Amino acid sequence: MKKSLITFFVLLFVASLNVANAQTLQDVLNKHFEAIGQDELLDKKTYEIEAKVSQMGMEIPMVMKMKRPNKFRMEMEMQGQKMIQAYNGEKGWMIAPWVSPEPQDLTGPQLEQAMEQADIDGELYGYKEKGFTAELLGKEFSGDDEVFNIRLANDEGVEKNYYIGTDDYLVKKVKGTVNAQGQEVTVEQIMSDYEEIDGVMVATKIESKSPMGSATIVFEDLKFGTPLDDSIFEKP
Repeated sequence: MKKSLITFFVLLFVASLNVANAQTLQDVLNKHFEAIGQDELLDKKTYEIEAKVSQMGMEIPMVMKMKRPNKFRMEMEMQGQKMIQAYNGEKGWMIAPWVSPEPQDLTGPQLEQAMEQADIDGELYGYKEKGFTAELLGKEFSGDDEVFNIRLANDEGVEKNYYIGTDDYLVKKVKGTVNAQGQEVTVEQIMSDYEEIDGVMVATKIESKSPMGSATIVFEDLKFGTPLDDSIFEKP
């Protein structure tokens, strides 16, 4: 009888730990959303960024425009030519002058990446509705920052790790795999230089590292609420 009681209490303790872990995940996410001003972000209908991309000794001007629901357009000036990639909420397209002057449909991994960029709120917010499961893997260090490690995964094989600071609840790093030129490569994005813009905390510097090289994006201007006509997201 005594042994049965001990076993019962051990099982009860383990069950309580599982519940605590589930609550801790939601607690971390709630504090993260509070820290970045998610409620304020939900009220923003458009989002426009002017940035510089530093890669392989070059500085490439970039403009990104996003509009709810799920519209995205990116323009990059490279060697006097403009590359455009866009998603209108249903279909994606791109113009790469060194490939063809005509717009090309986005498919496969390129389309998936454009769809991801079009999500103003990011993957963590409403992750269940977006087809993801989330798991809090515990605490660790990312550089000098102590972080919570949250893994997102879906049935299509997409898996990412979000590293959220234990002190300020801001995302410090995102790690995942992407398809680049037909190969699956691991990419790390390190977020820093957060600034509050219209009540929303935004990382104004993103360092991207992968086996194919590294790049740094620095936001030079960011605006919410700029009028954006739907036509700019449509394929010409």
